[in-house]
Amino acid sequence: MSFAAIFVPNFTFQAIARGEPELRIEPVAVIEGQPPTYRVAALNRLAEKLGVTVGMTKANVEQFPQVQIRNRSKTQEEMGHQALLDAAWSISSRVEDAGRDTLLLDLSGLSRLFGGQEQIAHRILCRTSELGMDVHIAVSANVETARIVARALFGITVVPDGREARFLESLPVAMLSPSPQLAEIFERWGVSTCKSLASLPVLDLSERAGQEGVHLHALAGGRATRPLLIVQPTDCFEECFELEDAVDNLEPLSFLLGRLLQQVCVRISARGLAIGAIHVTFELQTAFESTVLFSPDAISARKSPRTFSCTLQLPVPSQDSTLLLKLLRLRLQAKPPGAPVRKIHLLAEPGRSRATQSGLFVPASPDPQKLELTLARIATVVGEGNVGSPYLLDTHRPDAFHMQKFFVPPATPPHRGPRSGAQTAFRVFRPALPAWVQLQKKVPARVAFQGMLGTVIRASGPWRSSGDWWEDQPWQEDAWDVEIQFTSESRTVEGLYRVSFDLRFEKWWVRGVYD
Repeated sequence: MSFAAIFVPNFTFQAIARGEPELRIEPVAVIEGQPPTYRVAALNRLAEKLGVTVGMTKANVEQFPQVQIRNRSKTQEEMGHQALLDAAWSISSRVEDAGRDTLLLDLSGLSRLFGGQEQIAHRILCRTSELGMDVHIAVSANVETARIVARALFGITVVPDGREARFLESLPVAMLSPSPQLAEIFERWGVSTCKSLASLPVLDLSERAGQEGVHLHALAGGRATRPLLIVQPTDCFEECFELEDAVDNLEPLSFLLGRLLQQVCVRISARGLAIGAIHVTFELQTAFESTVLFSPDAISARKSPRTFSCTLQLPVPSQDSTLLLKLLRLRLQAKPPGAPVRKIHLLAEPGRSRATQSGLFVPASPDPQKLELTLARIATVVGEGNVGSPYLLDTHRPDAFHMQKFFVPPATPPHRGPRSGAQTAFRVFRPALPAWVQLQKKVPARVAFQGMLGTVIRASGPWRSSGDWWEDQPWQEDAWDVEIQFTSESRTVEGLYRVSFDLRFEKWWVRGVYD
């Protein structure tokens, strides 16, 4: 049995740099607190080289003009932690959430999938790098040893079985996270490394340091064992970004949306899933925030919406962030937010990727993703409700339907059962053809439509149907099936048609023809 530990150094800074990768090559200080008592909570090495330290006030940091200042974001830290969990779940289903910056994985049985321990560690490193995190990874047969080594050593470290104490002996005792009281006792005793702690007699240490001392003694010797506290995988894929200055233009907003979509696509593809729907919520900067409190416009500005939501349903789950960005751009162009955006929250609903295989003798159908993009572009021209698939309503009213979201049904094998005898098909005319009908004894005798005049040979009907009597515009019509003979100078043609009389508008229509 072996375990892997993932540790994210300087997690507070990396959570922010994950959304702004360009900050990794610039000096950055992360501040927190309430104005005017902002203080530095985290910083990168470039800022540290310039003289910035943790605890420094914001006013002191502003004396370094080259240092970028960012506010600490609990939301981005939570998103970064969820992304780290997705990277771990993409490797192993047995994961312990040991902290916001530390995860523990059970690697049992994974060698057949990924290879040896070092190959698994490299795969974890590549996956976390794709998610925008620089991590330390340690692999050991002892879970606590893996956790401590990952926090202490850079890069990938594989601890051979039975040599845990060798890797721990040079580490400071502080890496074991002793309590402040016990840390002070160790300092008085001159115990500064794990080797010196592991060499102490355990019985004497128990008398003077209690059970905590015994536990730290086992940790220092690489002998502390415990089971993992497994956390269940979730299907929550959220990304959030809070802007320093509100954005009121589609181009910079699209740039930020592209980053969030790319992040969520990498996370969701790592889990072997795809995006079925996206919900984007924009937190808006209302006009009230920039007006005088008692100005005449303040009351009306206070009533303006503070959020703007946009939902994108996909007919086929996708992992293509470029396609999703184009669809969102078209949606926002048709219906933009009514105010500058200062915060973006993106939620993706996962779905299973669909694998399709075309038949040898079936014409190639359009790519569902390209078709969805084409439909979105058409919708911006003709309107959202005028594009989609017609769905018949549960009513007897002719041609009663509404437009629903386009959906690509899964491919089904062709029917290979025995065929029945001759069948009659009804070809519907949409829209129905206006007609002139002459009655004899209340039965259609002659019918004219589309410049043709014919004589009715046989007629069956009428069949009266009606509905929506509770609405302002009820409908009622009589339908006939008529066999019409059209005679011209050269030949005679017969056909079986369905004609109907609209009693509300007193008009005749040809609804279709029987084949």
